Amino acid sequence: MAHILPLSSAAQEVIKAIPEFGGTEKLMPAQGNGANGPIGFSKAQARYRTAIDVALKRESGPHWTLHDIRRTVATGLQRLGVRFEVTEAILNHISESRGGIAGVYQRHDWKIEKRIALGAWAEELERIVRCHD
Repeated sequence: MAHILPLSSAAQEVIKAIPEFGGTEKLMPAQGNGANGPIGFSKAQARYRTAIDVALKRESGPHWTLHDIRRTVATGLQRLGVRFEVTEAILNHISESRGGIAGVYQRHDWKIEKRIALGAWAEELERIVRCHD
């Protein structure tokens, strides 16, 4: 089943800036095979970490992974007062609120709530960036 997230305008702008590769619907396809996801993402992530360290004029920052980004978003959404069920829906977690027998009856997609939450997260990120300029 597709996991649909209503992205904020800021997130949409970032995605629009990524060059398109012909013949695939993937945002970041593997080179030479658009049916597959990116190969070498770990190396690219290491380059991102280095670029961040350079931009922040520091020797070396803490090690982080993509999972840490998900954790940061989840924690930030909770801090902003987003309902737990909405945060779980954004992360595509099937927890007690949507799993088991509850999942049989709980069919709400949280689309509107996810849009509001991700908009609030985009505003929070903009606030953080402005404070560090």
